[in-house]
Amino acid sequence: MPVVRDLRVLLRLADFRRLLTVRLLSQAADGVYQVALATYVVFSPEQQTSPAAIASAMAVLLLPYSLVGPFAGVLLDRWQRRQVFLYGNLLRALLACCTALLILVSVPDWLFYASALSVTAVNRFVLAGLSAALPRVVDSEHLVMANSLSPTAGTLAATAGGGLAFLVRLVTSDSDAAVVLFGAALYLGAALASLRMGRELLGPDSDVVQPRLGAAIASTARGLLEGLRYLKQRPAATHALAAMTLLRFCYGALTVMVLMLCRNAWSTDESDGLALLGLALAASGAGFFAAAVLTPWAIGKLGQYGWMVACAAAAAVLVPSLALPFRPGPMLAAAFLLGLVTQGAKIATDTVVQTSVEDAFRGRVFSLYDVLFNVAFVGAAGVAALVLPPDGRSVPLVLMVAGIYATAAGGLVRWGHAGRVL
Repeated sequence: MPVVRDLRVLLRLADFRRLLTVRLLSQAADGVYQVALATYVVFSPEQQTSPAAIASAMAVLLLPYSLVGPFAGVLLDRWQRRQVFLYGNLLRALLACCTALLILVSVPDWLFYASALSVTAVNRFVLAGLSAALPRVVDSEHLVMANSLSPTAGTLAATAGGGLAFLVRLVTSDSDAAVVLFGAALYLGAALASLRMGRELLGPDSDVVQPRLGAAIASTARGLLEGLRYLKQRPAATHALAAMTLLRFCYGALTVMVLMLCRNAWSTDESDGLALLGLALAASGAGFFAAAVLTPWAIGKLGQYGWMVACAAAAAVLVPSLALPFRPGPMLAAAFLLGLVTQGAKIATDTVVQTSVEDAFRGRVFSLYDVLFNVAFVGAAGVAALVLPPDGRSVPLVLMVAGIYATAAGGLVRWGHAGRVL
């Protein structure tokens, strides 16, 4: 099979394997940390859980450092990316230890969120850097496959990390602090793994590296404006990012709904609710894996925009039929579908951005991409907080999401015909 052949070619590339190892360890740690936060905020008996509370937590964690995203991109285009992976993961390991200590001493919520915000803020540098560095270790012929394997493998690693977090929590008598410390150990492993790559291997080129932090910060505003102007000249990347933002909004709204269903509708017991949430994560992870296998073939047949159209249109049709019963079985099938279409569309979007954006601007564009992700997710949580009842059952929310998926599909068809890329 072509997919298996290309996969073997990629895995024979030593630098690709090393970059993939950093991604797997880093995103596995992210999965552990996110589950620890979710269980502490949503499933802890001491916490008052509601859609508004979940939306507030997401806003506190995501919106502030969305403003940092463009600054991260400017710095990524000036700092050596290998060093970002090394020091970024070391810093996250230290900050995660601080979060665990705050959980143990039961501090006020604002202090806990500030600590969590610090960990996830550094995440913007690492994830954007991983995507920007990928073309440095893979040739253009295999870039689609690399975009299929690498981010999807990272997402699966995050899902596996979430599963490990549930296991650690079970072994440690439901200790969220122990789970966070386990995540810190994985962050440390990612930092050490980055040392296997050459310091200058991942770029950017030496003529654009500014070793002095002050010089890089001073150029941030100018660099951001340059990145925005550059993106306006790349309609293919702009349209793909717009469609992906809509799909991310849908994913965020349905995520809050599933959290509330697991917490209040399908079970009144904390352990049972967590088990159902774990099954939903596993189903979504299976969808991510299916996307990794299917997307290279689908892009070859349909084109990058065509595959994104198929993903959005399938979700528009199938989400209402699966979600509206508000029962665990169909909702798990919906989780699989959402994992498939969201990751499939993201692989296509990553490829469009990487192939249409020059290396000198790639870090800035991927950081803007990340900002759109965060703002869309938080906006979706805010809308869900207004619409969802405490048990999570909301027909209007499901229909709204289906309509947004249909709108994204229609927009991609129109843009694809205009640019002749379908």
